[in-house]
Amino acid sequence: MKDAYILIGGNMGDRQAYLSAAATLITERMGKIKHSSSVFETAAWGMAGQADFLNQVLLIETSLSPLELLHSLLSAEQELGRFRAGKYGPRTIDMDILFYDQWIVSIPGLQVPHPRIPERRFVLEPMLELAPDLRHPVLNRTIRQLHQSCPDQLPVHKYSDAVHNKA
Repeated sequence: MKDAYILIGGNMGDRQAYLSAAATLITERMGKIKHSSSVFETAAWGMAGQADFLNQVLLIETSLSPLELLHSLLSAEQELGRFRAGKYGPRTIDMDILFYDQWIVSIPGLQVPHPRIPERRFVLEPMLELAPDLRHPVLNRTIRQLHQSCPDQLPVHKYSDAVHNKA
C-alpha cells in the first residue's frame, strides 16, 4: 500500500457536494482516506472572472499504481460532470495527484509530484495543514518551506471543516 496526496476542487454548482461525492468515489474505488484537510476557498488561479474554488487535500492509502490512480481519478471526474473546455476554466470537480509516497514519476500525461505545487497557495495551504514537514522529493524542501516562498498571492481561507473528518 502506498500513500498518495490528492487535491480535489471545483467552482461550479454545489461545490461542497461535489467535494463530498469525489471523496466518496475515491474511497469506493481508489483507497482509504487516512486524513483530509479542511476545505479552503480561493479565487480562480490562472483565469480571472470565474467563481471561487473550494479545494481540499486528501491523504489516501492505495494499492493502485500512479497511472492506475490517475485513470481512476479521471474516470471519477467524468462521472461527476467534469467537462474539459480549456485550461484553468470552471469545473464541477478537478482531482490531481500531488504526491505518491516519495516517488518521482514523469511519463506523458502524468508528473508526480505535481509540477506546480510550489507556485499554488491553494495547494500549499491544505498541504501545510496535513503534512508541513513532508519533503518534496525533487526540490528537497518541506511543504512549510515551499509555503513560505510561494509567489502566489491569491488569498486562501478556510471555508469549513473537512468533508470527511480526519481518521
